[in-house]
Amino acid sequence: MLTCFILRLAALAAVALPGSYGSDRNFYGFQIDATRSNWKLSQKGRHMRLESEGSVDVSGVLLSEVLEPKTWRCLRLLYRITSSGSLQVALRSESLSFDQPLWSSQQPSHRWSRISIDVPKAMEPFRVVLEGQTGGEGANSVSVTDIQMTDGYCIECDFEEEHLCGYTNKWSSTVRWSVGEGPLDATPTQPKATGHHMFVDSAQAETFQEVSQLLSPLTTEPLSGCVSFLYQQQQAEGHWFSLHTRDRAGQYQELWRAPEPSQYLQEWIPVQVELKAPYPIQLVFEVAYNSAAGGRVQLDDISFSPEFCDAATEPLFDTSVASCDFESGFCQYTHTRLSAPMWRRVSVPPNSYQAGDHTTGSGSFLLTAPNFAGRSSYVSRLVGPVLPGARRFCLRFFSSLHGFGSVAPPLAVYLQHGATGALQKLWHQTESTKDVWTAHEVTVHTKQSAQVVFVSTCKSFWNCTSVALDDISMSLGDCAPPAGCPHSLLCDFESGLCGYSQDQEDSADWLRTRGPTPTAFTGPTGDHTSGRGHYLHIEASHMLTGQRARLVSGPLRGSKGQQCIRFFYCMYGTGTGDLRVLLRRLGGGEEDSLLWKRSGEQGISWLRATVNYQCDEQHQIVFEASRGPSVLSDTAIDDITFERGPCPDADDPFQPSALPSHENIIY
Repeated sequence: MLTCFILRLAALAAVALPGSYGSDRNFYGFQIDATRSNWKLSQKGRHMRLESEGSVDVSGVLLSEVLEPKTWRCLRLLYRITSSGSLQVALRSESLSFDQPLWSSQQPSHRWSRISIDVPKAMEPFRVVLEGQTGGEGANSVSVTDIQMTDGYCIECDFEEEHLCGYTNKWSSTVRWSVGEGPLDATPTQPKATGHHMFVDSAQAETFQEVSQLLSPLTTEPLSGCVSFLYQQQQAEGHWFSLHTRDRAGQYQELWRAPEPSQYLQEWIPVQVELKAPYPIQLVFEVAYNSAAGGRVQLDDISFSPEFCDAATEPLFDTSVASCDFESGFCQYTHTRLSAPMWRRVSVPPNSYQAGDHTTGSGSFLLTAPNFAGRSSYVSRLVGPVLPGARRFCLRFFSSLHGFGSVAPPLAVYLQHGATGALQKLWHQTESTKDVWTAHEVTVHTKQSAQVVFVSTCKSFWNCTSVALDDISMSLGDCAPPAGCPHSLLCDFESGLCGYSQDQEDSADWLRTRGPTPTAFTGPTGDHTSGRGHYLHIEASHMLTGQRARLVSGPLRGSKGQQCIRFFYCMYGTGTGDLRVLLRRLGGGEEDSLLWKRSGEQGISWLRATVNYQCDEQHQIVFEASRGPSVLSDTAIDDITFERGPCPDADDPFQPSALPSHENIIY
């Protein structure tokens, strides 16, 4: 996760490195942040280094000059993390109090690693932030060097620089892509001059079945448009030359294959290929030798345009049509039934007995249950919209089980093929946890047009489980950890406190836990993120009435615009106290300002809170919970997100605390 960026302060004041702003090729004008100045220049001046001091972690920040939001850029650098530590790259602008993460690594290595990071167009001037931190005990260090920033996309390359834009060889140890020189009269980057290109030649082949690949850097931002390049072939009958994409799961997709030439010309041939890459991919230029004829391939001037090569090209499939939180209906989903009940949309207002939906805790979700049926057995189906063929998707959703056990899997996911109507099982429910919203993800591979089908089965009334379904989402590509919103920072407490800390002047601590809290009839039964993960809570049985626990963010910069805080909270228990969100100005002398408050029991569900605030000076955000009159007072929080504000759906910050008495609503 990139949550270690959350709540870091770095003032614009900086300490200049030798050769700042372009005169030093190793650092490209990056400066040491004066408030986080632990970066040290190596003895020979070739790299910047953070070193741990005994058991004390050391952190430091490097800042670029202010960059105009005119175009895409590519940031390239060499880095090395020894033993334990991390390096993160983010964007910083005046309108946000937090940095927007782009990339991070915690992978230790005793060798230098090269990374290429796409920096997309911004809405306002910004700086690039490099933040390093050592970790653990012993001799730990984080080092960076050879920082370069160029206009354009990281997959673009004319091969004139030593770093070759991060392109690397793969597979063959004998037949390798190499740098060549020669007259490039036909290339736009070096007209009528001698320049560099990449080539592979069968002269080094040991067999006639060699395969050589040239791989681009992994993209770090979604890209859709037109890839252009130039190539030459000699003895084309002895090999295949093709272009593929390769995703992080190692899946290949062919984009283009060189046609058999009608005649052999010693000239550069231009190619344009459509690229649709909403998830990280590498371009793979592959030469496969298949006969004694062998041959040679030359490649140059790889470029990218966000406009498709052909204006008639269909845009990427909009996966939002297959996503639904059921707040306003069934979206593009339809329900059918065999012998019994349909899926129904249900709303459960906050109460102390039955959990509400996953989206907000007080909204709508789908439910299929035995008491909806007119018969003792049934199969209920929920059918999604048509998905295009030859695609890979990641399906994510939340389910919750209620009632009796079930011999048959209570919920399963199928793929219904459009041509035949045949059903292919992709997944079925194996967990038996009840009354907890549990996250699931399923990789869907469509060879032809198809539809996702959710199926709930009941064989007899006394052996059935009610199944709830909510927050279905679909994305292109294989399932991978969600990237999150590009203008937000999320802490789900799965990897620790994300830079938050316990207030040293309160009377109790927030505790990180998973599953239910130790005291019955209070606190959540699982976390909000997945139902299996971690959250923070106060343990009322360890506190006295009125005692408070405060969780404090790291320092945040002041900003010109409004900021939005979203988080989920659970205040279940008849003795529940207060939960408050406070703004703490670091200028000194002022009391914490109250931004949001809830008092007393709010129900058994995880409820969503949204808070708007604006602060033009350095500050912190404080989450404060107090113990109520009894031990049934375990307040919990999870999934804290900071976003560019204002929140479009901000809460009443001081809503009355009484639980509503409305009955459940079934649509």
